[in-house]
Amino acid sequence: MYYKVVLFLFIGVFTGNLAQGQLKKVTSVEGITEYKMDNGLTVLLFPDNSSQTITVNITYKVGSRNEGYGEKGMAHLLEHMAFKGTPNHPNIPQELTTHGARPNGTTWYDRTNYFETFNATDENLDWALDLEADRMVNSFIAKKDLDSEFSVVRNEFESGENNPSRVLRQQVTNAAYLWHNYGKSTIGNRSDIERVPIENLKAFYKKYYRPDNAVLMVTGKFDPEKTLELIQKKFGEITNPGAPLVDSYTVEPAQDGEKRVNVDRIGDLQLVSALYHTPSGSDEDYAAMSIVEDVLTDAPSGRLYKALVDSQKASSVSSAFFFLKEPGFLYIEVEVPSDKDADEAEKTMKETLNGFKSKPVTQEELDRAKANLLKQIDQIFRNSGYLGTYMSEFIGAGDWRLAFIQRDRIENMTLDKVNAAAQKYLIPTNRTIGRFHPTKTPAETVFIPHTENLAALVDNYKGKEAMGTGEAFDVGYDAIEKRLEKGKLPNGIAYGLIEKNNRGNTVSMSFSIRNGDAKSLTNQGMLPSLTAAMLNKGTKSKTRQQIEDELSKLKSSVYFSARNGNVYASVNSTEENLIPTLSLMADMLKNPSFESSELEKIKTAMLASIENNKTDPQYLASYRLRIINNHFPKGHPLYTMTLAEQADAIKATTIQGVKSFYSEFYGLGKSILVGIGTLKSDGIKSLMEKEFKDFQSKSPYQRLADPYVPNKDVHEDILTPDKKNAFTLGNLGVEMSQDSPDYPALNIASTILGGGFLNSRFADRLRQKDGVSYGVGAQLSAGSEKEDKNSTLFLYAIYNPDNYDKVQSDFAEELDRFIKDGITEEELKNAVNGWVQEESVSRAKDNELASTINNNLYYGRTMDFQKALEEKTKKLTVDDVNKAIKKYIKPYKEWTVVNAGDFKK
Repeated sequence: MYYKVVLFLFIGVFTGNLAQGQLKKVTSVEGITEYKMDNGLTVLLFPDNSSQTITVNITYKVGSRNEGYGEKGMAHLLEHMAFKGTPNHPNIPQELTTHGARPNGTTWYDRTNYFETFNATDENLDWALDLEADRMVNSFIAKKDLDSEFSVVRNEFESGENNPSRVLRQQVTNAAYLWHNYGKSTIGNRSDIERVPIENLKAFYKKYYRPDNAVLMVTGKFDPEKTLELIQKKFGEITNPGAPLVDSYTVEPAQDGEKRVNVDRIGDLQLVSALYHTPSGSDEDYAAMSIVEDVLTDAPSGRLYKALVDSQKASSVSSAFFFLKEPGFLYIEVEVPSDKDADEAEKTMKETLNGFKSKPVTQEELDRAKANLLKQIDQIFRNSGYLGTYMSEFIGAGDWRLAFIQRDRIENMTLDKVNAAAQKYLIPTNRTIGRFHPTKTPAETVFIPHTENLAALVDNYKGKEAMGTGEAFDVGYDAIEKRLEKGKLPNGIAYGLIEKNNRGNTVSMSFSIRNGDAKSLTNQGMLPSLTAAMLNKGTKSKTRQQIEDELSKLKSSVYFSARNGNVYASVNSTEENLIPTLSLMADMLKNPSFESSELEKIKTAMLASIENNKTDPQYLASYRLRIINNHFPKGHPLYTMTLAEQADAIKATTIQGVKSFYSEFYGLGKSILVGIGTLKSDGIKSLMEKEFKDFQSKSPYQRLADPYVPNKDVHEDILTPDKKNAFTLGNLGVEMSQDSPDYPALNIASTILGGGFLNSRFADRLRQKDGVSYGVGAQLSAGSEKEDKNSTLFLYAIYNPDNYDKVQSDFAEELDRFIKDGITEEELKNAVNGWVQEESVSRAKDNELASTINNNLYYGRTMDFQKALEEKTKKLTVDDVNKAIKKYIKPYKEWTVVNAGDFKK
């Protein structure tokens, strides 16, 4: 979603007999079971024993679509206020941090949701359900909180104003709709955010936050029977307000001519976009248009991609197509570098979009689009943690079962239906790209009705066979180490594999190869990044398109990245498709075709990205910070290039240079393979030994030394005219590694200073108290190399440029207070407990556990290292942490700080 936020409210609790909330089973589809309370609350349970976490997600069927005059942004503002506390949970951010939760709240057109992912314990589940039940009816929604929070939301609004793409899409969408609220941004407008009376916000809360307008979903590792009893206990005594809810009833009329919008703001990258009105998500034509979207914008097969990117008229093509309750829109955007002709790009875009009548969708395009979309859906359905929040979109659109119906419709879609939809909706009179064209003879228009009788569509829907609940995996350190199969193949690949039964038989794998040293990697410019970017663009036996098609058929993903002589491959697949996916990955690594035309497209996109970032405050501050503290000579592999140097290096890269770099640096070198999930280790080891038997590098690996060097006490400002949001980023060098005795204490200190969920010294001051920053925090980035002892403390804040002085003084004062007074016993207890639980959540995520195992293999460690770190952290005293604070944390003036924004001093 585009606007993710956090809030709180107030309403009285109504009590009644427990029987009022009695849960009754409604239906079950593919492992998800729906229950209904007498008070109207819908409950969805989705047990997954293979997940060692629980996600509690509550969705309220209210979003910006439900806002009235003067209320634009109210649903989103209310979401923020719902984090300000209740009588039983007065400090929600602190509780979320203490429980090690990964939480958020988000608001969209049709819904608002709140979720927490946490370590799967009975105590945590009881707490999370109690929290959501309490804030459904008892959120404070206090004037004092609104006085500080409205400026935080305004700051978030301003951060969006920095993004040319977002500004353009908002204005095009607004022009496309005459009356319907889908034409209004969920973030709202400045005046409504700033001036909304607290009474209006309370009334909005009381109206929409009620059990019969909510869907509670629990996913992960839990006991269904006990959880139902707990839900009944927490939510059963809540009754509804007397007045029934009346849904919005505005119907958007058919558009009767092409519209045009022009936005003139400071920037470098040109944008061309088009919006078409489309049916609601529950309409069968939505599935057809999902196919059309993929046919248009998929890389590299998409028609727009071929017409614009392949031809070098544009650097990228993207799209957005939201699953909404009422008729929505398809939005397409084209990035055009400043040295290209935007008029020519627009002309080509229009010709392509208008071309479905003379050039209908082919069977090959249909099959490819289906494979692409079904792979994405399959990967989501296999991830119970993400599925819990993903369902909010379909709940907002009318019913959670629409997720499965949409999948089935895509699977069963025909050419006739796809082409009929393309020719119905992709017509000029249904389009908004800019200007209005008067005409004496009105062209054809399309009226898109709302879905009728949605209940009949979802009633009795049974779905397909469920994917099962998987295995209950013990995330204890000793248990993981016991399950971990480690060793080294004859070809030198070190491996760490964990066989466990995941729901959906999913597998996550990573494969890294490291080659080269400081001398051989000097003056290689952008070759490492560009060479890795070419790996999935075709092999000697397969075209880029054939690779994409095969991955879609296998419902798998392979991603490559690189830094200097290190290349990383990430693989997501299933037990059934893992071996052929690994074979495909091996082919991409060993036999890239290196087509010059693909290199030129990558270069164009990278140059466009640099151009786009030239006026972005966050990017510029981050980049400048690295340049200030760079201590390597130009050409060294760890040297930080300026934007101009980076652009020159990209332009100077040739296909011959890529081939030479590949020949010199690609091969096993120091290689590590990590896999977790429903896998057969013998088959994986056999394949990796066979495929990479003779794959050796000419340039031996030697670690690039990056020793500790004190940061420079420099404070700089970068002026970014016409940017409505500013960014401050600071760093402080710390001479330590994760092995250092003081690391646990400083890690907890940084958590108290700027970590947690809206619960830290910095967040309490800049966001909760002063209301000057939407996002503020601090973090310790600790190095793993004992020899280097190179770690860094970071702080950051986003804010309105007018609050520049206040942000600087707040940071300085809070750091001085932190150094002088230290921490409290309560802060230590909450931070340690939260960190321990967060680490447990991390070990329950296959991709994060794989990263930990990879690091352990690289550094010659076992899970005992992490276990010992946790034990040291649990034993910390206030005195331990305070000593670390005084030893390592410095006053603000000694940090390197870069501020970027439209500062008018």
